[in-house]
Amino acid sequence: MFTFKKKYFLLTILLFIIEVLIALFVRDRFIRPYGGDFLVVILIYCFLRTFINQSPLRLAIFTLIFSFAVEIAQYFKIVEILGLKGNRFAEIVIGTGYSNHDLVDYTLGVLVCYFFDRSQEA
Repeated sequence: MFTFKKKYFLLTILLFIIEVLIALFVRDRFIRPYGGDFLVVILIYCFLRTFINQSPLRLAIFTLIFSFAVEIAQYFKIVEILGLKGNRFAEIVIGTGYSNHDLVDYTLGVLVCYFFDRSQEA
């Protein structure tokens, strides 16, 4: 069940750096709101793939469910409920604003992961 896949570890680091750069320096109407959400599920998938040996389908479904759960928690203002309002780190990592568009971005990102990973197994 547990493993270590160097390729996915390196992808995780690269995607994390890209996400931090987007968060710090990008203030546009496309990359930050859509690209960041698209990439974050790929980041999560790659992180999980680094350590967990599961089928691409199972990992993709788990990643999508996790991402949707975080987005739904944003709808219910989880940062405020947890008493973390004003904690910039928590607000960035957990998020503070629900959006249907984010669910689409997550779905597209997970599909890319699934089809890419599946093609690597063949």
